[in-house]
Amino acid sequence: MIRALVTGASGFIGNHLANYLKEKGYWVRGVDWNPQKYWAFPIDEFKQLDLRNEEYVYQALTGGIDEVYALAADMGGMGFISEHHIHIMQNNMRINMNTLRAAGIMNVKKYFYASSACCYPEYRQTESTNVIPLKESDAFPANPQDAYGWEKLMTELLCNYYRKQYGMHIRIARFHNIAGIYGEWMGGREKAPAAICRKVAIAKYLNHDSIDIWGDGSAVRSYCNISDCVEGIYRIMHGEDERLNGFGINLGSDEAITVQELVQMVMDIAGYHVELKSIPGPVGVAGRNSDNTLIKEILGWCPNKKIRDWIPSLYAWIFARIREEFIGLPEYKWEEKAKWIQESHLHLR
Repeated sequence: MIRALVTGASGFIGNHLANYLKEKGYWVRGVDWNPQKYWAFPIDEFKQLDLRNEEYVYQALTGGIDEVYALAADMGGMGFISEHHIHIMQNNMRINMNTLRAAGIMNVKKYFYASSACCYPEYRQTESTNVIPLKESDAFPANPQDAYGWEKLMTELLCNYYRKQYGMHIRIARFHNIAGIYGEWMGGREKAPAAICRKVAIAKYLNHDSIDIWGDGSAVRSYCNISDCVEGIYRIMHGEDERLNGFGINLGSDEAITVQELVQMVMDIAGYHVELKSIPGPVGVAGRNSDNTLIKEILGWCPNKKIRDWIPSLYAWIFARIREEFIGLPEYKWEEKAKWIQESHLHLR
């Protein structure tokens, strides 16, 4: 039986991946600095450990681990990564350096690293009306927009040095906006689909006539469903093509959509119309989409779920969370509660 370690296992993608591997017949250990959240782990073992401490990484790898899936990261949506550059850079580089070093020393056979489309240069993402999908080779010359993108790109390079020095089997995927149920939906770490679903759900629940959005809504993104993501991770990890060996490959949908179009889609699902109020806020690059040519060529597969196929389940899940927040609360406190949900902030580590 293959023994796998999933770091960041309490997080959105790590949670889903740990369960996916268990269903594939793996023995799975999950590790995270946060406790388990949203659903119980049907996995073999969970350890709450802070991998910024190298000693804890060795604890996570005890007992013989065949495959490491390195997803642990201090990250979130644009509202988080645009404000916490120092914490993101320091925390994530420490986690990644510790995990790679320990895996190399303990002779882990296979290592997967979760990178991000944020590693692509900002100068290739300045248009929202003529968005050119990003190819893997576009990462250089490098100029990521923020610390999150830089630390992802630097860790990709570090992975390759470990591959060469230790002979490690390393796979890297650049995630493009992964979304779905059982993820963050408030607090600042949530991604745009969850944030929009939350805003529309609260507006409907409280009969509000408008919601706030950052910018003018013209920014273009592609959003990949979590089920496609975890299948893609598994396929990339076990692909034999030499082009996968230590090379970052896109893992995302190539279905581009503006923020305005995404809001309209959610309103259609909710059966509730609101006006959009543009407010100042971090919007990221103007346009980003995934070029899936290479993953199709190498794996004969790519993410294929359309947004309209999975957004209804995300909206329904978040609407249920909203109802839980208001159940038992006197009606005169609803507006105060709604404001707290929309404006809640995160504590930094």
